[in-house]
This record gives sequence, structure tokens and C-alpha cells, in this order.
Amino acid sequence: MKAIKTGATPSTLDALEYVDVEDAPAPGPGEITVRVGASSLNFHDYAVVSGMIPAPLGRIPMSDGAGEVTAVGEGVSEYAVGDSVVSTFFPDWLDGAPPTTAFTGVPGDGIDGFACEAVTAPTTAFTRIPKGYSPAQAATLTCAGLTAWRALFVDNAIKPGDIVLTQGTGGVSIFALQFAKMAGATVISTSSSGEKLDRLKELGADHLINYKEVEAWGAKALELTGGRGVDCVVEIGGPGTLDQSIVATRVGGHIALIGVLTGFAGNVQTGVLMGKNQRLQGLTVGSRAQQLDMIAAIEANGIEPVISDTFPLENLADAFRHQIANKHFGKIAVEI
Repeated sequence: MKAIKTGATPSTLDALEYVDVEDAPAPGPGEITVRVGASSLNFHDYAVVSGMIPAPLGRIPMSDGAGEVTAVGEGVSEYAVGDSVVSTFFPDWLDGAPPTTAFTGVPGDGIDGFACEAVTAPTTAFTRIPKGYSPAQAATLTCAGLTAWRALFVDNAIKPGDIVLTQGTGGVSIFALQFAKMAGATVISTSSSGEKLDRLKELGADHLINYKEVEAWGAKALELTGGRGVDCVVEIGGPGTLDQSIVATRVGGHIALIGVLTGFAGNVQTGVLMGKNQRLQGLTVGSRAQQLDMIAAIEANGIEPVISDTFPLENLADAFRHQIANKHFGKIAVEI
């Protein structure tokens, strides 16, 4: 079968190789074989293929994968041949608190991922997909969708009347906007692009801030809430945006620290964070049980992911170049 492999140490986009590899093995007890139909890009995947996250030479990247079950192993009752499934980011995190060894089993990082035509894995490494979803739509849920879901409804309890602030127009932020509106919340969205802000408004954003034009966007968000502050910030920037998020958040509010797009470390207004009794919580995706809850909510509310662009597997490096150029709005899918 065909696959993409990292081809250098440290890896680079130019070193990605489109190669023939051995077919996925027949499923053993408790396993299924899935013909992969699509994947989707996340910053985590870029970190692997660009060498930011060390990975073994010849690693098959991509944490997200969706497709059709083609074979089932002994004792498998949850799935049958022909079922549509989507991967889980942490195959060993089924429920409860995250295990300390979770990242050792992440597809495309600790183990081979979904940049290939077929995968054999335990049934617990997958869930069903929302009814009516294509493989590309389903593949957007594993990392971005579930991260946004956990930020709003697992680590928080967003409800009608609450105010959520989202940053930018990447996959997590778009899902956060959609989920927050689903719950009846007011959403303040930021972007540096007027065109993208218009599209955010079309998706339901109630207030828009161009952070290139309004450098103190935290104070602007505070103003938009009448001085109260937002209940939750979906923080994807990291140290370069965290201070503004602290300003924007209400006393006792929640900042869901999801991304490090502006760096892995930096100064933080700890005094303001403490004085406002805010909760700053890091999170890394979610469990299989949380993914199933999210899928049920998606089906009940008719939510569809926003897919900006689609690339074939052999052009995966070009897909990443498109991602880092920040030309996309929502998710970038890979058809396999």
C-alpha cells in the first residue's frame, strides 16, 4: 500500500516520502482493519513532520484518520465490515483522567499514523462517525473537534448566556465557535483578516475583533461585555496572546490553554491571573468517551465541520505549506 513517511532526522517537509509499504496486517483478537479514506491537518502533525517534535526516521505521520472497516478480528462485536469509523487521538485513553503515558501511543507521533491506505488497530482506537459524515468530515473531529468540545463542555460547562472568546480561524477555533453557538452562548471572535472575520460572522460570531487593528483586544473584549469579561477563552496562541486573554476573562473565568502558536514559553501576568481568581487550564484533546459524547451532540444539532481545502495524500507536504502560510479557514483535509 501507499504511505507517507518522514525521511530525515530531524524531519523536514521536503524530506517527506511517498512510498510503498507493507499492507496492514490481518486483524488479531479485538482488532479491526480500516481502509483509510481521509485525514486532516493539525499543528501537532506539522510539529512532527517539521522536526519540532522528534520522531523516528520513517514514521508515518498524521494523528487523524477516518474510513471503512474491511476486516474484524476474533471477538469483535462493536464493528462489522462496512462500518464507518474515525480514529481517537489517544488510543489508550478511554475515559477518566488522562494517563501519564498518553503521548506514547498517539498516531503519527508515538506510533505510525494515518498517512497511509489502511491501518490495523484495536477497536478502542476508533469510534463511530456522525451519521451522514464523509471520511474527510469525520477526520476533522479526532483532534480539533474534540479539543474544542473538551474546552467548553468537559473542563467547563458552557450554557446559554455565557460568553466565549475564540482566537483565529483554525480548526479548533471554528469548532469552538460552532459548539458555543450550539449551547446558546455569545461568541467574540478575533482574526487579523477582515475577510475571515466576515466568514466568522456568517458562522454566528456575535462580535468581531481585528487584533491587527486593535492591539489591546483583551480590553476591547472586556468593553464588549460591559466590563464583566468573558466566561471562557479558547486560547490557541500561548505566551504571545495569554496576557490579553487574562484581561478579557471575567473574575473566576476559565482560560483553556490549547495551543502554543506563539511559542512554548513566555512571561505571564500571574498577579492579574491570581487577582481575578481565574482558572488557567492546559488541555490535550480528550478521551474516547468524550469523543462519543461530542459525536452525539453533533448529530443532535446538525453541526458540519468547515473544510477549507483538500489535498491528495501524495501532496501532503504541499498541504502543510498551505497550513503554515495561514491561508486556510477551518480544517485542511487529506483524501487517501
